[in-house]
Amino acid sequence: MKCSMFQVSMYESYLSEYAERTPVVSGHAEKDIACSLVIPVFNEAGNLDELIDRCLKVCRQGGQDFEIILVDDGSSDGSTEMIVRAGREHPEIVAVLLNRNYGQHAAVFAGLAQSRGEIVITLDADLQNPPEEIPKLLLAMEDNVDVVGTIRSNRQDTLFRRLSSNLVNAMVRRTTGVMMHDYGCMLRAYRRPIVEAMLQCREHSTFIPILANSFARTTAEIPVEHASRQQGESKYSLFKLVSLQFDLLTSMSTFPLRLLSLLGTIIAASGIAFGIFLLTMRFVMGAAWAAQGVFTLFSILFVFIGAQFIGLGLLGEYIGRIYHDVRARPRYFIQKVISSSKKQ
Repeated sequence: MKCSMFQVSMYESYLSEYAERTPVVSGHAEKDIACSLVIPVFNEAGNLDELIDRCLKVCRQGGQDFEIILVDDGSSDGSTEMIVRAGREHPEIVAVLLNRNYGQHAAVFAGLAQSRGEIVITLDADLQNPPEEIPKLLLAMEDNVDVVGTIRSNRQDTLFRRLSSNLVNAMVRRTTGVMMHDYGCMLRAYRRPIVEAMLQCREHSTFIPILANSFARTTAEIPVEHASRQQGESKYSLFKLVSLQFDLLTSMSTFPLRLLSLLGTIIAASGIAFGIFLLTMRFVMGAAWAAQGVFTLFSILFVFIGAQFIGLGLLGEYIGRIYHDVRARPRYFIQKVISSSKKQ
């Protein structure tokens, strides 16, 4: 049976995409493994040696096949060399090197695309979520849930970080209807079908915990320990935190646009009512009263102008995300994958 050029092109495109996502194992066919641990790394040289040792120890105690995927997100402090060395020394470690810094969630996606485990666990590299908590997630997955989230007990963060996190979590619960309490904790577990579903999503503004919950049939949440950062500093500045909240807000729903329409209606109705009030008082109290309220009118006008700019900013966020998605550029670019058990 003859195939058209279009069919051949589509088949070659599929093979190319599959080959990009599926690493080749030297000497034998690739096998499924029980658990993949995905860790995005950006300038964590002070923590990496301890992180690798503790993760290997915990995963080996489980007695099942596992892999640890370290994704270097364009580090510049020597983390890249440490990740490459770990990938060559330990057959369980896969080193994924991105050509530049793309951000935490893009780096996690790069790790998810390389993972092979039936259960995939994500973990930060700063050791604030101890690797020793991983068995708790695996135990929770035995209840046949699709996604296991975590709640940071005795959280070791600043008051500002805790308050802003509580506010965002409450907003997410109200918007999505999924009653999880700590969406900001990266220590989470996903089943393979959930990971595959997420990898099919091509939008760039993505908040992984919310995206995973949108595909999950059943979810669970367990408490885990939280430690203070011993080495390095947080990579989330105030600007990056605000940017992350915009990503979270605009990636999960169009609720802000609806809220904007409601706010505009309230402002317009208030303006009409205030105009009627001024007109009434003009006839009751005379022209002098109306002239004396001119500065009040100006202040209210400035409030209305500010509300318009807020609305334009929200619209701009959505339009900007449409622009990025329409260009269909890759979410990340993998420069190299290194592992002692895989061909280079």
